[in-house]
Amino acid sequence: MIDESHVARLLDNIKTEFPGFRLVYKSDSAVQRAIGLALAILTGGGQRVYLEKYVTTIGRTIYLNRGWDARTAVDRYVTLCHERVHLRQFRRYGLVPMALAYLLLPLPIGLAWCRARLEWEAYAEGLRVARDLLGEAHVRDPAVRAGIVGQFTGPAYGWMWPFRSAVERW
Repeated sequence: MIDESHVARLLDNIKTEFPGFRLVYKSDSAVQRAIGLALAILTGGGQRVYLEKYVTTIGRTIYLNRGWDARTAVDRYVTLCHERVHLRQFRRYGLVPMALAYLLLPLPIGLAWCRARLEWEAYAEGLRVARDLLGEAHVRDPAVRAGIVGQFTGPAYGWMWPFRSAVERW
């Protein structure tokens, strides 16, 4: 099973792959606090837990939520694997093109196809890692499925892809 030593090794691997990589708590970042407020306003209060529950990657920095230290080692490991995909996306596309695509294309809310595609890639990696660690039954659990579908179709990511049946097929 995954323990703290596995998480530490994964972080070492990420640091090797991404020179300049850093972890920052969102609560220590004025920009992240401002983003949290902006998201709460833009989603009509639908996304009020950005600082508490969500981990965010921008460039070579992973911003950790307030509950990060309370997460299990397995959850942190799977999340870091998901975020490593975003680190690779930023490297592949560049900071500005990635940010513009993620935030604005084709629309910032409701039909954010680029955001959905970028997140699909990261969620797929998270599911692969979770399957390897927790088994096929875990990733097929209806609650896990509903949680992911809700991320794509709900306010957490600004209703990035509101077509529930398309997300469920994926």
